[in-house]
Amino acid sequence: MSYTDPITEPIRAVRRSSGTALLLVGVAAGIAVSVGLGVYGRLHDPTGSAINIAGFSSGIAAKAWLASLAFLLAIVQLVSAMVMYGRLPGVSRAPAWIGGLHRWSGRVAVLVTVPVAVHCLYALGFADYEPRVLVHSILGCFFYGAFVTKMVVLSAPRAPGWVLPVMGGLVFSALTGLWLTSSLWFFGTSGLVF
Repeated sequence: MSYTDPITEPIRAVRRSSGTALLLVGVAAGIAVSVGLGVYGRLHDPTGSAINIAGFSSGIAAKAWLASLAFLLAIVQLVSAMVMYGRLPGVSRAPAWIGGLHRWSGRVAVLVTVPVAVHCLYALGFADYEPRVLVHSILGCFFYGAFVTKMVVLSAPRAPGWVLPVMGGLVFSALTGLWLTSSLWFFGTSGLVF
C-alpha cells in the first residue's frame, strides 16, 4: 500500500497537469489568432498594394520570393528536427550546433513571412474567388495560429511528448501549402520574375 501525502499530492497533481493546461491555452491562443486574422482579412477593404521591396518588380514578386525563402528555411527546420529527434537515417547523434540551427532557421523563417502576411492581409484580404485563393487564405490564417500554439507549447515543460512534433508538423505543412498555392503558382504562371 502506498502513502499519499494529503498536503503535497494536490501540488504534484497541479504540476503534472500544468503541461496540459498550457497546451490548452496555446490551442486557444492559436485559434484566436487564426480567427482574428481571418476576420480582419475578410472585413478589411483590400488596397491592392502593400509592399514593394527594392529590387523586385512588384509586391507579388517580392511576396513569392520571400515565401520561397521561408519555405527553404522550413525545410532546414524539418531536417534539423529529424536530426534532433533521431529520425534521420544515417545520423546516429545530433551535432551540438543543430539546436541553434533549428531555432535560428525558424526565427528567420517566421520573420521573413511577416511582410508576406502584411501584403496578403492588407493588399489582398481574405479572398475566396477561386479554390486556390480560398485554400491559400485559410492556410495563411492556420499557419499563424499553429505557430502561436507551437510557441506556447515550447514553454510547457510537462506537455505530452507528441505535442511539439505534431505542432511543428502542422506549421511546416501549412507553410508548404501556402508556398504551393502562392509562390509555386506565381512562378508557374509568370516565370522566375524578380
